[in-house]
Amino acid sequence: MNSLKWIPYLRLITLAALVSVAHGKDKPNVILIFADDISARELPFYGSSTWTEPSGRDTQDPNFQAKTPVFDKLAEEGVWVTNAWAATVCSPSRAMMMTGRYANLHKWWHNNDYGKIDDGTKWPKPVALYLTSPLQIGHLAQQAGYATQWSGKTQMKHCDYELFGFDEGCFTPGSYLFGQNPHTDFQLIQNKGKKTQTNLDTGEEIDFYAQASWYWQPSVALMNHPSNKEAIEWWPNTPESKKSFGLTTYAPDVEMDFIFEFIERKHAEGKPFFIYHTEHLGHDGFDYLDPTSGSMWPGTPVVEWDGEGYTRIEPKITGDKGVYDTHGTVSDPGIHKHVEYLDYHVWLYMEKLKEMGIEDNTIIIFCADNGTWKYGKSSHDRQKGTHVPFLIYAPGQNLTKQGEQDILVSLADILPTLADIMGTEIPEDYEIHGESLWPYLTSDQEKHRDWIYAYKSDKQLIRGDKVMLDGYGKWWDVSETPDDLISFAQITDWETASPEHRAERDRLSAILPDYDNYHTEHDPVIQ
Repeated sequence: MNSLKWIPYLRLITLAALVSVAHGKDKPNVILIFADDISARELPFYGSSTWTEPSGRDTQDPNFQAKTPVFDKLAEEGVWVTNAWAATVCSPSRAMMMTGRYANLHKWWHNNDYGKIDDGTKWPKPVALYLTSPLQIGHLAQQAGYATQWSGKTQMKHCDYELFGFDEGCFTPGSYLFGQNPHTDFQLIQNKGKKTQTNLDTGEEIDFYAQASWYWQPSVALMNHPSNKEAIEWWPNTPESKKSFGLTTYAPDVEMDFIFEFIERKHAEGKPFFIYHTEHLGHDGFDYLDPTSGSMWPGTPVVEWDGEGYTRIEPKITGDKGVYDTHGTVSDPGIHKHVEYLDYHVWLYMEKLKEMGIEDNTIIIFCADNGTWKYGKSSHDRQKGTHVPFLIYAPGQNLTKQGEQDILVSLADILPTLADIMGTEIPEDYEIHGESLWPYLTSDQEKHRDWIYAYKSDKQLIRGDKVMLDGYGKWWDVSETPDDLISFAQITDWETASPEHRAERDRLSAILPDYDNYHTEHDPVIQ
């Protein structure tokens, strides 16, 4: 099927949202939190013996293991999945999750490896995701009568952000939309003809990669917010926000502010809401507050857990031009601190839902886009790049499962799962690869999937319950999970493997050709 024939469906989805007969009060709200570059092993409830230290190396030092009391509670009272797979890196993984499809259809094969289309200009252009896959999670939510908001990182290059099915957006960094931000000098600008960048804050030439800050004093853009004069514009955009913006402005907190304001408005209007919160937390970033830092994970505001709740210490930062004093109000660097700040964010969500009286009618889904930097990100070794955390907390939804679930889940499953939760349908002739997780969660069904699949350009990865094929063409015995979640035994002699292992190898091998069109259909075909 040529998926591009569905381009007109973008307009039909908008109409469906306007004429939906669904009553908001009967539909659960949904908050999808999509963290960045965080392997399952970084979450303590996964029980890994190994995690990541601030330098990016493996460690078993308990000082560098995140403390996550809120995640631990939700994992115990909700549902968490032992083996959930993404793709190996950001863009194709987000494409998988947003579309419910693999790269053989959506054509986002790897970062900077996108299918091309001829738009009549001199050079073919990377295809926008909604052209190959126009029915996505935002569109489904609108179709079901939900108010939709997208907040955080986007990673959707070459695209019109108003065509993803979201009513409003708070995007960090906003430079994805505009370029150089006039509100902040926390930017690394690419030097023409060189591989280096200039730090606008210090004027120094460095070797990192071009970026505007998505943490401290960030680059932020708003889409269709009531305060906007244009559909998409820079923030701060009001006298009040301009007055408060500065060194202590922290993008993840800005995202939460706009999310909560949106939730309050839409709840007051009697509409169910769908929040797509694509956190930057977990992703590396240049440390503008400490340019000499040896960690890729800049510190966060300090938060303290007292056994019942979090207290956030108000940041105090003074200085300029790369020399700053944080006065003990910014944490040490490291991915464990990012995970802990995510835990704080989830606590904020829980407190807000309780305050509004909608905790039992709101579903929280937490997952990540790929493995941790240096350990798993972009790796096709075993499941280092693909194994991500996956948790669902759905009080009031009569789930039949609780706690650890030893099943296989693909991020492609989120789209059909949302369709079931929201009470809307995917057209029968619109091809997807995901399978709804909702029947498993709400019935006595004992198994969800027989296999999960991932990709990295022309490399394919697949696993079942007993065996796994990685991107190097190596087979691994996954019938038992090692303490570090990755040290599986390689299968080199199939004569010594069990008949069940060999049978599953044959079944998985027979599946791969269905998705193996990187060299034959790399680009979408427009008819």
